Amino acid sequence: MSEAEVLFTDLVGCDRLSLYLNQDSHLDKHKSLFLASVLARRTRGEPLQYILAKTEFMGRQFILTEDVLIPRPETEILVDTALRYLSDTDIARRTLRILDLGTGSGCIAVSLAKLLSNSIIDAIDISEAALRVARKNSRLHKARVNFMQSDLFDNPKLRVDNYNLIISNPPYIPRGEIINLQPEISFEPAIALDGGKDGLHFYRQIVGQSTRYLKTGGLLMVEIGFNQGDAVSGIIDQSAAFKIIEVVKDFQQFERIIVAKKIENG
Repeated sequence: MSEAEVLFTDLVGCDRLSLYLNQDSHLDKHKSLFLASVLARRTRGEPLQYILAKTEFMGRQFILTEDVLIPRPETEILVDTALRYLSDTDIARRTLRILDLGTGSGCIAVSLAKLLSNSIIDAIDISEAALRVARKNSRLHKARVNFMQSDLFDNPKLRVDNYNLIISNPPYIPRGEIINLQPEISFEPAIALDGGKDGLHFYRQIVGQSTRYLKTGGLLMVEIGFNQGDAVSGIIDQSAAFKIIEVVKDFQQFERIIVAKKIENG
């Protein structure tokens, strides 16, 4: 749906079709005032998702605050890729242990928990404020996810050689480029955007440390930014513990997801 359709279906409390079938309906005073306030906030650049305090991801509504990154459609490709690999008949018979690094709103972890009934999911974030949002989303969808505060792998509760999948949409925007992005981005938490000087800081950390926590044969899946395919692939190729098995493109045919398999003990 367009942004206007999202706003008015939420305001009126109807689906998209009903919105167009009832174009002669009038908003009451309360809704008119709310609409005016929304338009004023949008004029200042505030994203609609934060104004409405929610967004849709993988067909489900997720609670949002400015403590978490707004989920993008590209991240749905990351979840779809994980489902494609983990829904294999042989794999599906086993209990799957999954680690979501930098969970933010919890959209990845909650979606996987709802779609993979045989999964045990740990989800970590350095931000306790983000984890509060993620826990609300987990309760909203009755999803079983174990949320933990951690700076990547620092939490001692994360177990060595434990996971079948480590999945992450890490911060990947080069620090110096953040100021030049569209105004809406300034409302999102900098900690969820800043990928260090070259945008690759977290990929180096994740690749360097995740081999210790993945089972042999386990998968590492990461979302990457525009034009980062070669650089992130190079980081993975430098690790003797991983072999890249797929690079997935997004809707615009840009490289967006890298899938690597752990081939030896790290």
